[in-house]
Amino acid sequence: MPTSLTLPLPAVGAAVAASPVTAARVATPYRSRPLRLVATPAATASSSPSTSTSAVSSAPPSARHSRKHLAGRDGAPSKPTKPRVFFLDVNPLCFRGSQRSLSGFARWLALFFAHVSLRDPVVAVLDGEGGNEYRRRLLPSYKAHRTRGVGTGADSRVVDVLRECNVPVVRVHGYEADDVVATLTEQVLQKGYRVVIASPDKDFKQLISDDVQLVMPIPEIGRWSFYTLRHYVAQYKCDPTADLSLRCFVGDEADGVPGIQHLVPGFGRKTAVKLLQKHGSLENLLNTAAVRTVGKDYAQDALTKHADYLRKNYEVLSLKRDVNVQLDDSWLSTRNTYNDTSVLSDFILKFNNEGGS
Repeated sequence: MPTSLTLPLPAVGAAVAASPVTAARVATPYRSRPLRLVATPAATASSSPSTSTSAVSSAPPSARHSRKHLAGRDGAPSKPTKPRVFFLDVNPLCFRGSQRSLSGFARWLALFFAHVSLRDPVVAVLDGEGGNEYRRRLLPSYKAHRTRGVGTGADSRVVDVLRECNVPVVRVHGYEADDVVATLTEQVLQKGYRVVIASPDKDFKQLISDDVQLVMPIPEIGRWSFYTLRHYVAQYKCDPTADLSLRCFVGDEADGVPGIQHLVPGFGRKTAVKLLQKHGSLENLLNTAAVRTVGKDYAQDALTKHADYLRKNYEVLSLKRDVNVQLDDSWLSTRNTYNDTSVLSDFILKFNNEGGS
């Protein structure tokens, strides 16, 4: 006989990178209701994990993910939509603020499978050992205030649950998950798919395009919310291609990357957006400022005096797209969801009984 487990939707999770305005635009008001998982007996993993030199994965079984044909207004078939592939950024979901919360991860994962990814392919990505070292050599303050380390967040229990739910798990030594996702995103797009990155990390906004979206956990309303190109333009009044250049000016406090305002207090977001709208990218702007005046005296002075500082920020904040990892075509298969209910029910119940650690 099936057993059932009813749990409240989570008001927990990683700190959300979106502003309240973003959350309001992306998400509609939501009335909290219980999340019900029904555990069925004899549910076992249908595939065994396989290992490559750069990734540890359980290859999702079943048929290829098919393209959907939507009927147009006149009843005729419209252009087929591109199939989706989800990348799940695991580590941030294992924390509530600065505290580890695997029960929170379990709830976010259950919501993600039930209401977001459904049967679409999902690839989970974790930080590799020593992933921060490259950026810390460039900027010692980079994530220096964080106590998280490999093994303190997404531990073996998280990896086991993902594998049992037929999700390949990728971790590349010497690279952060963000860089691995950025590299694999390029490979997926080349195969004609759309990409959805599931993460609260604002670093991924530099990847947004017509074919790349984000979906973020919003603890305040206990749900995942999509964030698209349209939302980005509405929030920042510029194109995502300028996102990385913009962040070089404003910095990233959460990652320990100071902006230019501590050097030039009058140089704020509005000034940066105005200049980037005209010149397109940080490098174009700096090269132009080196030979002629591009703005008011304080801005011109900042661009010429602190060009190296801004270029270093760019190198630190830029996601690498040349990680030594190769997309496995089996990861693009429709995900087998057979084990989801029993595996996630057991996982959530276990951490509830342990006090939500």
